[in-house]
Amino acid sequence: MRNFTITMFLLFLGFVSLNAQNIVKGVVINSDSENPMQGVSVSVKIANVSSVTDASGAFTLTGLPDGRQIVTVSLSGYETQNFPVELSGKAVDLGTIFMYEDISEDQDLSTITITDDELNDDTSAADNISGLLQASRDVYLRTAAFEWSGSFYRVRGLDSENGKVLINGIEMNKLYNGRPQWSNWGGLNDVLRNQEFSNGLTPSNYAFGGVLGSTNINTRASEYSEGGRITYSSSNRSYTHRMMASYSSGLMENGWAFTVAASRRAGDEGYVDGTLYNANSIMASIEKRFNDKHSLNFTSIYAQNKRGKSAPHTQEVYDLKGIKYNEYWGYQNGKMRNSRIKRIEEPILMLNHYWNISDNTSLNTNVAYQFGEIGNSRLDYTGARLVNGWPIGGGSNPSPAYYQNLPSFALSNGNEAEAYGLEQNFLNDGQLNWDELYRQNLNNPESSNSKYILYEDRNDDKQFTINTIFNSELNENISLNGSLQYANLQSENFASVIDLLGGSGYLDTDTFGDTFDQKQNDLLNPNRVVGVNDRFKYNYELESNVMSAFAQAIFKYNKIDFYLAGSVSNTTHQRNGLYQNGGFPTNSLGKSEKVNFTNFGAKGGLTYKITGRHLLDINAGYLTKAPSIRNTFNNPRENNAIIRGLDSEKVLTADASYIFRSPIIQARATGYYTKIEDATDIAFFFSQGLNIEGFLQEVLTGVDKVHFGAELGIEAQITPTVKIKGAANIGQYTYDNNPHLYVASEDFTTDTNIEGVDDLGTAYLKDYKVASGPQKAYSLGFEYRDPDYWWVTATANYLDDAYLDLSPTLRTDNFYKDEDGLPFNDYDPTIAREILRQEKFDGYLTLNAAGGKSWKIGDNKYIGFFASVNNILNEKYKTGGYEQGRKSDYRQLRDDSNQPKRLFGPKYWYARGTTYFLNVYYRF
Repeated sequence: MRNFTITMFLLFLGFVSLNAQNIVKGVVINSDSENPMQGVSVSVKIANVSSVTDASGAFTLTGLPDGRQIVTVSLSGYETQNFPVELSGKAVDLGTIFMYEDISEDQDLSTITITDDELNDDTSAADNISGLLQASRDVYLRTAAFEWSGSFYRVRGLDSENGKVLINGIEMNKLYNGRPQWSNWGGLNDVLRNQEFSNGLTPSNYAFGGVLGSTNINTRASEYSEGGRITYSSSNRSYTHRMMASYSSGLMENGWAFTVAASRRAGDEGYVDGTLYNANSIMASIEKRFNDKHSLNFTSIYAQNKRGKSAPHTQEVYDLKGIKYNEYWGYQNGKMRNSRIKRIEEPILMLNHYWNISDNTSLNTNVAYQFGEIGNSRLDYTGARLVNGWPIGGGSNPSPAYYQNLPSFALSNGNEAEAYGLEQNFLNDGQLNWDELYRQNLNNPESSNSKYILYEDRNDDKQFTINTIFNSELNENISLNGSLQYANLQSENFASVIDLLGGSGYLDTDTFGDTFDQKQNDLLNPNRVVGVNDRFKYNYELESNVMSAFAQAIFKYNKIDFYLAGSVSNTTHQRNGLYQNGGFPTNSLGKSEKVNFTNFGAKGGLTYKITGRHLLDINAGYLTKAPSIRNTFNNPRENNAIIRGLDSEKVLTADASYIFRSPIIQARATGYYTKIEDATDIAFFFSQGLNIEGFLQEVLTGVDKVHFGAELGIEAQITPTVKIKGAANIGQYTYDNNPHLYVASEDFTTDTNIEGVDDLGTAYLKDYKVASGPQKAYSLGFEYRDPDYWWVTATANYLDDAYLDLSPTLRTDNFYKDEDGLPFNDYDPTIAREILRQEKFDGYLTLNAAGGKSWKIGDNKYIGFFASVNNILNEKYKTGGYEQGRKSDYRQLRDDSNQPKRLFGPKYWYARGTTYFLNVYYRF
């Protein structure tokens, strides 16, 4: 009897304990198919408790503390949902939870990641980082990506080199300029959605990251859901038509999985005249899972892209021809032909080994090889003929927008009648005259060589990368991860003839040179005549090696999470000249000095959970960055000269955020600060000052910048069907010092100055604004989602405080000095301040709208469409531009500024007017 009593008492205690335990349960189903969803993550972050749904869609969370908690239900590709629960020793049943597909998955991500703007690497003004942001669910970052990217907006005013993009843990940022080349995997949107985005300095499982964070794109075949998708799109932005198709097998019983995808994008011209688009992309990923511990995945990506470029112009040109005008094209045999074509073919091969050492520890080893070529075509008109062994002649600039073809040129000479004639010619035609180029080449009595040709600036790269990534959860509170990586780049750089335009050959000389030797592009082969596919002008190799490592520890507790991370790297760059350039005979052939940089980084941060709804997040870091190849050599096309005073860039950055999360409102307010020191910038321009008329390299070293401001993102679920969204950025990005400036040219070359450098001393840039897109941006929008599976959204955006990019040469002591080194006797400081005042662009308002609907047509089969219209009001606004340095002293700039129309005014980029995008898909 006594034993029975004790047994019943213990059972009673167990029963009471079971009922007193906090339990949350529910069932998750797909809102479209109403089928149970397996593998959905369900968690309570404060309690560090999580689970996943089973085959029936059910989940159970146990071991939860008393009090108010937030249950988070999430799955990639679906909207994350948060449910507040009050726990007090009772079980809570959330019932049936519907998962809604994230509508952003149907938006035109390709117009974000590989827009014509993003691909335009001819100028930093066109460099935005919106492509990095598509993986984020943060309302501010999504607004920056989808609403502000057409305005050349940059998050925190920083270039894309400050964010890292990885595929399967392999960094894809180019060693040449540090920027990701999104076009290397463009057009494969449907199979590149598996992404993990780390914002800012927050921890990543794959890399130390950059100031703007990192994105890892996962192409592991077994992690794609089984099924396929066919998509057709139409647009008037970059391309006219797009077809995409993809299929994934899912993990099969034999341990194999595969995913394949293909797309084509094409158009005779985009929004800007003459900008053809022709791109084909294919991708295949195959995985073999040998057992629970080992798996091998092979990924191949080939994304061929060919597009016509568009030019920036002076305001005079836009006033005459409109914002769609493009000087690079003309008709040939009744068809548009663009002289500036960018062509990219760089296949990627990648092998990834996944090793689950234990339930809590994994090792991922990756090998990648990327090879191929990038070509940028343009006309060359330095073609000459030999007279008594001396190269003379050459063509004139064939550009229809060349300053001597515009009314301002005649007005500067007081000839109004000629100005009218030039204006009418430009209005009535104003395009490249291909027939005239052929005529001049064919009707050349002195020689059959061409005066004009079409050629390509080529970069043929081969890059090998290997790394290993370690992740381990030591216990429920502490995890460690780190990586080791080595990358080697072998790059061939040369000019190649594409089309002789009717001639029989082309004399490989430089008609801008002052002496016979200087005219020779290669003294080893003087007066060489080249044909189609021959290399000429310049020919050199670059080699770069980068070894890097990082380690990171992450700590998670009930009230606070924090992390610490460090990185170290070693970078070397070297040039090997294959031509002996006539302008630099002793400093162009053979290998340059090998430059070597050792760099490090450290960062840390914490998240303090005031309650489940209120959080504080703080991050800070200091890192150094080796100069990219682009910022290492003065002018690698001509010589081995390394930039004087070259040093690693130093970056100090910090941000602090207040985050509010509730079932109705999600909000984040962030203050940020970034200080950049010892940056280097190189520009190329034609000068008629500086005691020289010719092409110069402008080298700015020791540049300091400060970027600080505040970001806000908020969205509120007003009703079950209506959501209000808002975002804002108020920033200030300025130069923080007066850096050092020198210019380089073969005309400065002497026996004692083999690098051809003219030191201009201090460039007075402090407190000028950095030209990095709008520094202030505001957005307000709403979204309506109907229970019948259709939705619509509309957003108003106002952007302001965008500035013209400065010419540093105009802000040196050389500006106010005459040829004798003394100040101009008519120098007026008041006039000088006015003509050197940095132009601020007008603010502007844009309205964007989008909508879509989907239909279920069978078991797990859907048809849907998405449509968007941007800049509904057809607002015309400048997104960037730069000062021309051609007139580089006070008198020249003053006289040019006083003209009725400036000959050498700033050149601008304008945004597109009203554009549309339509997307129709079938998912099975």
